[in-house]
Amino acid sequence: MKRLAILASGSGSNAEKIMEHFQNSEIAEITLVASNKADAFVLERANKFGVPTFTFSRKEMDAGVLLEKLQEENIDWVILAGFLLKIPVELTRAFPDRMVNIHPALLPKYGGKGMYGSLVHEAVKAAGDTETGITIHLVNENYDEGRIVFQASTPVTEADTPDSIAEKVHALEHKHFPEVIEGLL
Repeated sequence: MKRLAILASGSGSNAEKIMEHFQNSEIAEITLVASNKADAFVLERANKFGVPTFTFSRKEMDAGVLLEKLQEENIDWVILAGFLLKIPVELTRAFPDRMVNIHPALLPKYGGKGMYGSLVHEAVKAAGDTETGITIHLVNENYDEGRIVFQASTPVTEADTPDSIAEKVHALEHKHFPEVIEGLL
């Protein structure tokens, strides 16, 4: 049984879908939800599923506190689900090809530092793109540059707004992320 940890910084709707997916799994279990924000709603979602939570600051993460916690918990895979901090090199090296992230665009477009959430959808709309989507990729030392393992797209129409684009992208995330994680295990 693989032990998975989810890192998230905000609401945690993807984390919730992942916890639902693995709730009765014989392959893996979510054994920790960790956040850099003590007031992140993802922590409440984790409590609803009885999953232990852990909070930490950027300074603590950079000092190795998060890595120590993941090792203490014997975590096999780390799932980034709306986690907004850059992962320290030591952490990526501790989980080579065992750390996965979801990005709300078709990488390599709209990736990198500062490209997350509504900022991505606004950029897609401003560029006049006719499609967008999601990218699930392994995490390396650089933002959004790890090996791509899955992409799914959705059309963008002239009538779409950044909010309606976000809704389409969330639907893809919720549908595919848990299944792709299971496939990677």
